[in-house]
Amino acid sequence: MKITAFNPLILTKDAETAVKLFEELGFERQHTKTGINEHVTSYDLKDANGFRVDVAQTDAMPQDMTAIRMNVRDFDEAYEFLIARGFKNAQGDKVTDTGSSKATLMVSPSGFAISLAEHITK
Repeated sequence: MKITAFNPLILTKDAETAVKLFEELGFERQHTKTGINEHVTSYDLKDANGFRVDVAQTDAMPQDMTAIRMNVRDFDEAYEFLIARGFKNAQGDKVTDTGSSKATLMVSPSGFAISLAEHITK
């Protein structure tokens, strides 16, 4: 399995506050994607040392949650790898397809989460 990105992802109802905190720590917005599942906005931030953190605005969680964002070359391969190790898709069987990416939140039996994604290049 080829992993292309691996960094923290903060899922929160108050993304602006979290983004502002990381900007004050020296991170800069690299990319903002809106309209994910119609109600999610995701911010990709990077600092001068190349460290990355993502923040997603969502009302789907009862409280803030930190997950690992893992981008891969082959979504289906990675999805099956995680399923075989007991992870569950937080969306049931749904996979979010934005046209430029496929993604879903996978949760381990002990409760830690991996936001699995494949960026689709045309």
